[in-house]
Amino acid sequence: MRMAIMPGRPRWTRDPLLATGWSLLAAAIVFAAVSGSLWLTAPRPSAAAPVRDDALRAGEQAVLNFNTISYRSVGKDLNLWAQSSTGPLHRQIMTGRAAFEQQIRQARTVTTARILDAALTSLNPRARTARIIVALQLTVTPAGGTAVTKQSRLAGELTRTPAGWKLSQLGQVPVQASAPGQTPAG
Repeated sequence: MRMAIMPGRPRWTRDPLLATGWSLLAAAIVFAAVSGSLWLTAPRPSAAAPVRDDALRAGEQAVLNFNTISYRSVGKDLNLWAQSSTGPLHRQIMTGRAAFEQQIRQARTVTTARILDAALTSLNPRARTARIIVALQLTVTPAGGTAVTKQSRLAGELTRTPAGWKLSQLGQVPVQASAPGQTPAG
């Protein structure tokens, strides 16, 4: 039996299989166009992301190194300070090392640090520099005494050396006075 051809109607509307095929093809084209457009406009990780992550990781570790020291291992701890630093900070450590070592041994204290939060505030891969800010919890335990815990905020500058990111500056972030009715941050 032969199908009657109806004049005036396109062939694809007369054949249900052909109509389904054309519909699926149209849907696939629309899907491909929308998917491609979304893929092309999706956010991409920055090329600086690995550099930023490396600087942040190294900066956090260096700040921990600088805030962890024991009178029992002061020589080893100061060596770690020297390895974690460069530039003016490194020179300061090396020139004041003997006096600082003597002070720590006489004080007989153990200081440990824990990072509460940290972030890079700037990164310049071309200049090989970054700035970091770190919130720390410090625990100072005198020999035979009770441990005292406090929080501190530090800001530092990192410089990328052939051996990796190292601290070139480190200092306290001052706590600003609060306005009446507000509590100070920190």
